[in-house]
Amino acid sequence: MATSATVEEQAKLVETSKRLAAFQAVKDYLLPEYTRIGIGSGSTVVYVVEAISELGSAVTSKMAFYPTGSQSEELIEAAGLNLQYISKLPAGQQLDVAFDGADEVDDDLNLIKGGGACLWQEKIVAASAKQFVCVADFRKLSTRLGMAWKKGIPIEVLPMAAPRVLGELQRMGSQNPRIRPGLPGKAGAIVTDNGMWIIDAPFPPLLLPKDIEAGSQTGNSTAGVWTVDALADALIKIPGVAEIGLFYGKNGLQLASGAQKPVAAYFGMADGTVEVRTPSS
Repeated sequence: MATSATVEEQAKLVETSKRLAAFQAVKDYLLPEYTRIGIGSGSTVVYVVEAISELGSAVTSKMAFYPTGSQSEELIEAAGLNLQYISKLPAGQQLDVAFDGADEVDDDLNLIKGGGACLWQEKIVAASAKQFVCVADFRKLSTRLGMAWKKGIPIEVLPMAAPRVLGELQRMGSQNPRIRPGLPGKAGAIVTDNGMWIIDAPFPPLLLPKDIEAGSQTGNSTAGVWTVDALADALIKIPGVAEIGLFYGKNGLQLASGAQKPVAAYFGMADGTVEVRTPSS
């Protein structure tokens, strides 16, 4: 059993790795001429905002920052940065860049997000950016989604539709999908900023196109073996599902707008280095 000192050291290591990744990502992707920046949710984003604020007001005063939820809104305000809202972004305009974390990242830079229940707004902000940059620590690295993150794919649902959605998920092969409880903070289901509930739906590890090309799997099965894209397409079509925590498809280098996948993912590693993964790496 790990000693308390070992646990404390591990926690410090994780926080250090997050900070390293965040500072490197901001250095590489926040250009001085940018004016609209998306800020995601989660523990890693704390360091993203810290890195941005250290650039100084001479740089940041010309920028507006768009949060994905109440946590990032508070971070932006506490840092003295200019707060703006994605609902005020004029039609046809995009954010220059958006920074956010992830619960798990696979070899093709597909993501699972929504562990903090902000997935819908996170996806809106990411898809509104010309470039989405993921910032995480070494624990989030995975070859296939579902190998490290065992809690399931977060799915935001209309409360009245939750029982039916659970049934559909079971028929699709999800292993014990469940409504996320609000405990210990509140009794009943957790309620998102949008007034929805979250269902966490575990599936076997999700396949990539190269797995299908190898001929060992089909990637579309009632036994629950799916490719990322096939499962995402099936989930979003379930009546009552508002949004899903799979960020997949194209990235900002492949689409002019609406991309969900990051153009780069920064991982703070246990040895003090930062590993950068891009679609070509």
